[in-house]
Amino acid sequence: MYWLLNSSIGRKLIMSITGVCLVLFLLFHMSMNLVLVFSAEAYDMICEFLGANWYAVVATLGLAGLAVLHIAYGTWLTLQNKQARGADKYASSNKTKTEWAAKNMYVLGLIICLGLVIHLWNFWYKMQFAELLHLPDAVSEGSGLVIALFSCPAYSVIYLAWLAAIWFHLTHGIWSAFQTLGLNGRTWYPRLKIISNIVATIIMIGFAVVPVWFTIIGLFN
Repeated sequence: MYWLLNSSIGRKLIMSITGVCLVLFLLFHMSMNLVLVFSAEAYDMICEFLGANWYAVVATLGLAGLAVLHIAYGTWLTLQNKQARGADKYASSNKTKTEWAAKNMYVLGLIICLGLVIHLWNFWYKMQFAELLHLPDAVSEGSGLVIALFSCPAYSVIYLAWLAAIWFHLTHGIWSAFQTLGLNGRTWYPRLKIISNIVATIIMIGFAVVPVWFTIIGLFN
């Protein structure tokens, strides 16, 4: 346990495990969002199932814990790298197209956190949190809330910019996580780069479909 907290490898391992868990959640959340494009009723059924109940609360707390660990250890590693390497804290000897993302992972993470606060305020706070506290303005139909917000082009553009930051963060983060977990070497390096780009792109497109779809519908209605 000591080496997890006090060694660079241990910190990277925690970053990798929490990161992989968060990626799995993103894939689930993306799939749930896509349901809304096909059926508002089905989406509302999922929201009701994942509403104010004990397993949803436990899952929410678990995700919050993973996110806090990921952010905390990301900050710790960034400060450690900055102290050790100065301005080149994310420098890489591999001149690949993800080099910019690798050098700016913490900045991208801060942008993602800012977008997450806005996202939680607009959705989670008005739905699950409001239901838990029995607030009078709790939203009972999540589909209406999502459609109303993404009918605003300005909000959709901000959301898409946030997704772009997530994409850059994931293209390097997924690859780095698998390397930390033991998949490395000349054979796996190019494969992991491709896998990371594919997974990040699937997540980005999956999330982007919803705002684009309802923005277009809003403009023509």
